[in-house]
Amino acid sequence: MTIVLTPYWSNGVQKLRAMLQPPPKPPKGLAPTILDDETHYTRCLAQLRSKDKPLEKYIYLTQLKDHDHHMFYKLCLNNMAEITPLIYTPTVGDACIQYSHIYRKPDGLYLSYKDKGHLGKIIHNWPRLDEARISVVTDGSRILGLGDLGINGMPIAIGKLSLYVAGAGIRPSSTVPIVLDLGTNNQAFLDDPLYLGLRQKRISDVEMNAFMDEFMHEISHAFPKLLVQFEDFSTDHAFAYLERFRNKYPVFNDDIQGTGAVVLSGFLNAAKLSSAASGQPLSSHRILFLGAGSAGVGVAMQLVSFFKLQGLSEEEARDRISLVDSQGLIYDARGPMAEHKKYFSRRDYAGPPLTNLVEIIEHVRPTALLGLSTIKGAFNQQVVEAMAELNPRPIIFPLSNPVRLSECEFHEAVTWTKGQVIFASGSPFPVQEYEGRMHYPGQGNNMYIFPGLGLGAILSRVSTVTDSMVEASSLGLADSLTPEERELDMIYPRVERIRDISNHIACTVIRAAQKAGVDRNTDLRRMNDTQLSDFVKSRMWNP
Repeated sequence: MTIVLTPYWSNGVQKLRAMLQPPPKPPKGLAPTILDDETHYTRCLAQLRSKDKPLEKYIYLTQLKDHDHHMFYKLCLNNMAEITPLIYTPTVGDACIQYSHIYRKPDGLYLSYKDKGHLGKIIHNWPRLDEARISVVTDGSRILGLGDLGINGMPIAIGKLSLYVAGAGIRPSSTVPIVLDLGTNNQAFLDDPLYLGLRQKRISDVEMNAFMDEFMHEISHAFPKLLVQFEDFSTDHAFAYLERFRNKYPVFNDDIQGTGAVVLSGFLNAAKLSSAASGQPLSSHRILFLGAGSAGVGVAMQLVSFFKLQGLSEEEARDRISLVDSQGLIYDARGPMAEHKKYFSRRDYAGPPLTNLVEIIEHVRPTALLGLSTIKGAFNQQVVEAMAELNPRPIIFPLSNPVRLSECEFHEAVTWTKGQVIFASGSPFPVQEYEGRMHYPGQGNNMYIFPGLGLGAILSRVSTVTDSMVEASSLGLADSLTPEERELDMIYPRVERIRDISNHIACTVIRAAQKAGVDRNTDLRRMNDTQLSDFVKSRMWNP
């Protein structure tokens, strides 16, 4: 059995609890004469900005969080647009790749396959059992668009939980980052003498199923109030474990449901702008996806809701969505395909395979082109211009992370559509000026959704996370734009307002949970909407 504790934790629970309190002021004479929080905040921000590489900034922020998490989160809240890309996408991708080399100390729960049969004992080593409310769990098998990173996926869990704290005010002491070390098929890591994980190939599906069953059983007993977010599992496992556990435990998969919800929200606002330009009804939109993995199919499933909201049947909605994988357009007559692709396989085409994206666009005639392919430059000039020829205001969402895997960049989309594009990406891009007008890129980042969704689920103490709750989070985000943001044709609100956004989303999620009858904190049912919003705000932790 592997040992999860280290000398860092050898002093036990009291030491870690003390770390979560603001650092005490040292006795007089043991610190500089002038050391106040306001000045130190300015100093920390200046130190951060003095670093010239994003990874160095990531390392600095990690050490600041370990030493003084109050100051870390104060920096985050006051500089969300600047710091979010450093603690999450795109910089977290590099942090994952380098994790075994930049590792300083443990920051989470590490469970390996060698612990099977003893997971309960290992989990109970966590020093804050009673406080745990939210966990992000990854097996590192499909980190962003970077592939199998094994135990090096831990920064993903840490980064997501930092955004739960900054974005929704969930207490740092209630977060539990978890990496499941089940081996890796990445030979470079297996050959790396500094790699921190098991030096073996990934276990079989049968072995993994048994491990996951034990893990979910034991974690639910150790943390009875815990909401579990699955993150960056491989496509087949992502779908399989969401279905395996969603009706038994409060669990959701951010790659499938969170990505789908944030894209649905942006698409709702984008479709209104596009329809206003074309004069066509919202129900007439057609969506083409490049990428048919867990994220692509998850987003497509969520966008079925868009068409159903316009009055279409589920079958009519499904026919409005087409998927493209590495073999081209997905259609029934093409032959055998993975189970998760079958729902959107086209039945109205039986010709030769369509593999050229421009030809597929000419065949499908989409109003919206979405990318979750991790193929850099897949939306080239010819592709984007084909979309612009079909639509006065084409919707183009290159959603792959990080930036170096994005299907196209904002400045390209603006130029190739002569400033008419309605754009959202997975990673941040700068504002662009075109012919005297400023254009604002949307960022379909899951951080708009999961903090508020998680907060609402935690406060209402849900027994399960329902599809209606996920859809409610999406509609809540779409409805959170200010008049000024709408005037600028923005499809997502400014990230600087994340706490207000999360409050609004949490309230919509709580109401959806109540309507579904999965809320266990029934006292919230007696509150009107204003009282509920005030209650949610009062439960947000502030540094």
